[in-house]
Amino acid sequence: MKISVWSRSLSDSYLRLMAQLGVDCIDFNQGTDFPGVREGGYPDLEEVKKIKNRIRSFGLEINRVTLPDITEKFMKDREGGLQELENTCRALKVFGEAEVPLARQRFAGETVEKGIIHYKSTRRGGYLSRGEKLDSIQQQDTLTKEDAEDWWRHFRIVFKELVSIAEDYNVKLGVHPSDPPLPWSPIDTVGFGRVIDEFPSKVVGYIYCCGTRGEDVGQELVLDEIRKYGRKGRIFEVHFRNIKGGLSSHGWFEETLLDEGDMSMFKILHALREVGFEGCLNPDHVPFLEGDDERVCHGLAYSVGFIKAQLKALEALS
Repeated sequence: MKISVWSRSLSDSYLRLMAQLGVDCIDFNQGTDFPGVREGGYPDLEEVKKIKNRIRSFGLEINRVTLPDITEKFMKDREGGLQELENTCRALKVFGEAEVPLARQRFAGETVEKGIIHYKSTRRGGYLSRGEKLDSIQQQDTLTKEDAEDWWRHFRIVFKELVSIAEDYNVKLGVHPSDPPLPWSPIDTVGFGRVIDEFPSKVVGYIYCCGTRGEDVGQELVLDEIRKYGRKGRIFEVHFRNIKGGLSSHGWFEETLLDEGDMSMFKILHALREVGFEGCLNPDHVPFLEGDDERVCHGLAYSVGFIKAQLKALEALS
């Protein structure tokens, strides 16, 4: 298994530090991360290659990119929606030409805000992290079955086009679960499995988020899903983060540093090894520690060190 982190500023200092920490790969989380998207709707191939080569000069590789967003223009059949579909198809071809291995497509509506209250959690020693709790009042105003099926209809239209391109260019398409995992969100537990049921191609799989799935009912669900989807070779990347609580069990959850949450991250790594997962682990939502800012990343450095230590311990058991 390898370790990936977010691209952040892509400064020389940041890339050098990540290399020093033992990071293997860089992930790009936004659809506008590459030159050309804001200007013309999709990335410029030569600019993608330049960025890839620059990252390689630090001993790192690109692991994952994000395609231009599919917004409500497409999802609600508005003017400009078909252009978004064309742009994201062009983007996937560009990334395929640049030999990028994994891409994610974001969709408007994949995350549902209704029924949830956001707050800042103060945890061990005063570090800050994300917290969310159920709002019983807003839960009464959620998606109808018709709305949900309309979302899936538009998802299928996009993915039908993308899968064909991904197969041609040998690029994997990773789907992230709805976060938070509300039962009225499209990619909840049922929707998660629906992705590969409707698109059985081997290029379609998951950016499996331990935190998101743990936010529902905890570690046992995470371990079960790793075994279920990992044995099918459908886990392409893992977002490796820990949480306290759970929406189904407690009505709230809070993100934590990797050693402080309710889940045993070592058990998760062991399950991943059992199913033959060899992709990247990304610590993803890293809490802010004292002194962290846009240039300083103590929390990220801690998380990378934790993962590397756990991987070494797992290796020692072999």
